[in-house]
Amino acid sequence: MTFWYLASPYTKYADGIEAAYRLACREQSRLILAGVPVFCPISHTHGAAIHGDIDPADHQVWLPADEPFIRAASGIIMLRMDGWAASYGMQFEKHRFQHARKPVVYMDPGGPIPEELTKDFTP
Repeated sequence: MTFWYLASPYTKYADGIEAAYRLACREQSRLILAGVPVFCPISHTHGAAIHGDIDPADHQVWLPADEPFIRAASGIIMLRMDGWAASYGMQFEKHRFQHARKPVVYMDPGGPIPEELTKDFTP
């Protein structure tokens, strides 16, 4: 087993990027506690954007930075927070996983952990 990639909205989240970061971290924590190996680019890079003075909305910086994780992940979890459908980054990430024929799983904040995430699998 490798890990799941947790995609979530960031700049399109109505309550702002800090709230988007906190919610992504909470959902990542729930997955970790459920035994799901998971990488979340928002929880991984928010601090770098803020403290490194990098534009949080610059897809030319963030999408290439996320690419190695997209390639290595077993599948993607689409976190359906407010703004997820309008998120360019999430739609790009979903397309990359679909193109690679990797699983796409949808999860709602605070909702049940999808069963397929807790199974030990190799794509």
